[in-house]
Amino acid sequence: MLTRQNLPILDRALYASAEGLERGAYVLADPSGKAPEVVLIASGSEVALALEAANELAGQGIGARVVSMPSWDLFEAQAQTYRDEVLPPAIAARVAIEAASPFGWERYVGAKGAVVGINRFGASAPYKAIAEHLGFTSANVVSQARRVLGR
Repeated sequence: MLTRQNLPILDRALYASAEGLERGAYVLADPSGKAPEVVLIASGSEVALALEAANELAGQGIGARVVSMPSWDLFEAQAQTYRDEVLPPAIAARVAIEAASPFGWERYVGAKGAVVGINRFGASAPYKAIAEHLGFTSANVVSQARRVLGR
């Protein structure tokens, strides 16, 4: 609603409802027929990229959970049991996608995870070109997911 990017409208028949929004983070999508091996965490416009990467990973036989996390504060206010449901401690392979500074995301991806973010200033171009230049592509997210999985 508040972006200039041409983002897809999420089909809530395919993905979880936005009901979990009030809790700061929620499972938007889980792999069908298998347990997730990697968790992709995103907020805002990055969610579409996470879903695209999850579909590519599924095509490679890798189950990816997509977590929409619009509010760290609200998520941190939830009971630990809920936070563990969304981000299972047993899944250390995690990738956060943030089209801004990666600062702070390490608390959710852990020591073995990765953050696709921006650590610099000064680049300008049409959004698709700059996104590709900065690594905000499904191919890069898939590559990072495979890396944290050790594949």
